[in-house]
Amino acid sequence: MGFTDDHLVPLVDEGLGNSAYLVDLGDGHALAVDASRDLRALHAAARRRSLRVAYAADTHLHADFLSGAVQLGHDTGAAVLASAAGRRAFAHTPLADGDEVDLGGLTLRAVETPGHTDEHLSYLLLDGAHELGVFTGGSLIVNSAARTDLLGPDRTQELARAQFGSLRRLAALPDEVAVWPTHGAGSFCSAPTGADRTTTVGDQKRANPLLAVPDEDEFVRRLLASLGSYPAYFDGLGERNRHGPHVLTATPLLPPLDAAQVRALLAGGGTVVDARPAADYAAGHIPGSLSIPLRDQFATWLGWLLPDDAPIAFVTTEGQDLAEIVWQAYKIGYERLAGHLAGGIGAWRAAGHPASRTAFLAADRTPPGPYLDIRQHAEYTAGHVPGAVHIELGDLAAHAADAPDGAVVACGHGERAMTAASILERAGRTDLTVLSGGPTDYATAHRLRLTGS
Repeated sequence: MGFTDDHLVPLVDEGLGNSAYLVDLGDGHALAVDASRDLRALHAAARRRSLRVAYAADTHLHADFLSGAVQLGHDTGAAVLASAAGRRAFAHTPLADGDEVDLGGLTLRAVETPGHTDEHLSYLLLDGAHELGVFTGGSLIVNSAARTDLLGPDRTQELARAQFGSLRRLAALPDEVAVWPTHGAGSFCSAPTGADRTTTVGDQKRANPLLAVPDEDEFVRRLLASLGSYPAYFDGLGERNRHGPHVLTATPLLPPLDAAQVRALLAGGGTVVDARPAADYAAGHIPGSLSIPLRDQFATWLGWLLPDDAPIAFVTTEGQDLAEIVWQAYKIGYERLAGHLAGGIGAWRAAGHPASRTAFLAADRTPPGPYLDIRQHAEYTAGHVPGAVHIELGDLAAHAADAPDGAVVACGHGERAMTAASILERAGRTDLTVLSGGPTDYATAHRLRLTGS
């Protein structure tokens, strides 16, 4: 069919650090690979090209988002393609190693590549006998490989050894074959930082340090040493994807709530998430609310810090996109969304309810005292304020008592630090200052030199 780069449309989720792909098959039909439940960008791309999604392929049982394949089957009649070993409990075409699917001119061949998960498949796209590219999911990714500890510590070593073999199997493809991974920079499935989200087999042979290790044991050691923490919601999403998300027959909405309804929700064990910018939260917020500013990483922190079985109400400010809140929540399986506070924090105050404030200061205005760094371990070790107490944000609720009194709470810019302060305030800690900035700003203002560990 004369396949060119224009036939492949990457759809990047910057917040989760992932890429889905829409492939124009040249006959008005398309293939979608690793689409999430938030199908807005994919449907828009298909409409622009007058395409109908005829096939929806998943490389593995995703832990970081709910698959959109079942929904595509409902919306467009797409045939769902997935690993037979995944034992999915919904209608799909089960594929094993070497199985091929005729896409109407192009062919998709399943390649068994366990490691990230035990049922993981990569998909080799062929034009006749010509190998165009390979959708590698969480196997070979740009300059790394995806983590192998998501099925539990008793499986981690075994899966890491499987990942060693899978990477070498993919590296045996011709150098010019394109590599189209799902996980990329920003993914907690262990992608390194960097701008590139696609690559080629040849480039990876030259640049991927895991392909340069001399043996399997060293590969396992290096891969496992690179693994950091990951969001709590990852532990349950694979099984939800095995059973398949329920089909949405209407666009989910976030209805308006009055102050009395929000107060009742809090009293009944629900949570109020304040999605406004950190500075707005600092200036006044509902006591006991959790600050998670609406940005690309909203879903990650929602799923890391809150359970999915209690109702959530949201506080927003004028101009924020309520649909974005809904879809970020729904793509990770958070559906108990009670609504949003109509009129925002002003309506709360007008109803006579108290609002709390949090000190949010630039580095040159922060008071002397202990420094609480809530960034990820890799960020902390790359450079931190001398003497800082380090507790990752995802662990903070369980270790609130370990936060020093009168701390300056800090991350890289201020958003996560405000989230941390809201967690500590919920635990009764109110003697805090949030740093508007990061460790470099603080070190410069206080004439310190950052240190690594």
